[in-house]
This record gives sequence, C-alpha cells and structure tokens, in this order.
Amino acid sequence: MKRVFDVLASGLGLLVISPVFLFLAVWIKLDSKGPVFYRQVRVGRANKDFRIFKFRSMRVGSDKKGLITVGGHDPRVTRSGYFIRKYKLDEFPQLINVFTGDMSLVGPRPEVRKYVDMYTAEQMHVLDVKPGVTSLASIRYRNENELLEKAADPDRYYVEVVMQDKLAIDLEYVRKASLGYDIKLIFHTFWEIVSK
Repeated sequence: MKRVFDVLASGLGLLVISPVFLFLAVWIKLDSKGPVFYRQVRVGRANKDFRIFKFRSMRVGSDKKGLITVGGHDPRVTRSGYFIRKYKLDEFPQLINVFTGDMSLVGPRPEVRKYVDMYTAEQMHVLDVKPGVTSLASIRYRNENELLEKAADPDRYYVEVVMQDKLAIDLEYVRKASLGYDIKLIFHTFWEIVSK
C-alpha cells in the first residue's frame, strides 16, 4: 500500500506542480551558470547508492568546499537558492526519485556515504526502509543550517550531536512506520512550510 500511495501521490504531484517546476527551472538558469538539477549520490535502502534529484541552489562546485551548509547566508548559495531553500522547493524534484522507486514520500532523509560510514550497527537499521522526502527528523531540524552556524566546528557538531539525534528519531520511525503515520507526517511537513 505504501508503494502504491507513493506512486500515485508523486505522479499526481509532478503533474500538478509542473508549472512551478518550469518557473523554478528558468529562474535557476537565469540566476547562475550551471544545470537546473543537482544530482548527488546518497545512500538508500539496503545500503545502496542512488542519485538524488534536487533543484540546484548553490554555485557549481560548491560541494567540493564542504558538504554542510551553515547559516542563512552561505556565500555559495545563489539568489534563487535562498528562496527555494527557505520554502524547501529544492526538494520538489525528489518526487521523481519517489516515482522511480529510489525513495518514498516519508522515511529517513538519505545521507551521503561519508556519514553513513560512521553509523553504528544499530543505526544502520535506518537503511531497512526507503529514504524519504520528509521525516520527523527533518521537520524537527528544519532550521539546521542556522543551528550549525553557531557551532565552533559545524562538521563535528553535525556528526556528534545533530546526526545522532536525527538517527534516534529515524530509528523510532522505522519501528512504527505505517501508511497512516506517513500521511500524518506529510500534513505536518506541509503545515511547517506554510506557517513559517
């Protein structure tokens, strides 16, 4: 049922928001040089790599200067990028990943290999389910960039504090995942975006 829901919802979502996709694609191309999409390798279910779709919000090559974005005014972020990140519009193309089966609408957010290699045996159980576009952990850490900006060593703080807490939340999701809970989290995510 979860897969059927994912296919129907992501397919309908892609059709409905296609005009928004087109507008954002043109804006991104006019705003800075580079592709419309950013395709980064993430780790999915069963510890398998896949390429995630995101609207590009940073200048080309920015990921080589660090994987973590800190603060609300990272100079690597483009003008259009500030807007699409604020309202999580950069995540919309992941509906493609959901439709093709690499992701689900709800599930632990997929990490890069660098951080997955740091997981304990227990934490690896977050890979028992498909990664999601949204999760309770991503809702709770919606302003993660601002939090990391305050840390003396953002990467270390992410690994030792933020990542540990997010994994604990995600493991709880894995234990009680259901279609009803997924729908609840989708509405919760929507409310968080439109209310701030």
